[in-house]
Amino acid sequence: MENKKTIILGATPDSSRYAYLAANRLKAKGHSIVNVGIKKGEVAGVQIEKPEEIHTDIDTITLYVGPQNQPSLYQYILDTKPKRIIFNPGTENDELEQMAAKQGIETLEACTLVLLSIGQY
Repeated sequence: MENKKTIILGATPDSSRYAYLAANRLKAKGHSIVNVGIKKGEVAGVQIEKPEEIHTDIDTITLYVGPQNQPSLYQYILDTKPKRIIFNPGTENDELEQMAAKQGIETLEACTLVLLSIGQY
């Protein structure tokens, strides 16, 4: 299986959150992860970092940040130049999808957890 290095944007150490579950499942399936968020702590053995350092080797950004909180992250997301962005349920954002498409970034409105469970990640 191909390692698709993934940024979990909206990472949290709260085990009841989907971002936490996604980080752990991605690692379990052999994908490298970068946890990015505003919370302190670690998830799946990886520290949560602030959205400051631009990673240039990212396959996927999986979003767990609501659309109302995304505008301040647009530049970070676009500068990362991922191959794709997954808009998990509740994170859909037409404006960001259009901006990404203009840069040739694939966008997908889907659930990372479902994609992993059906082998479509």
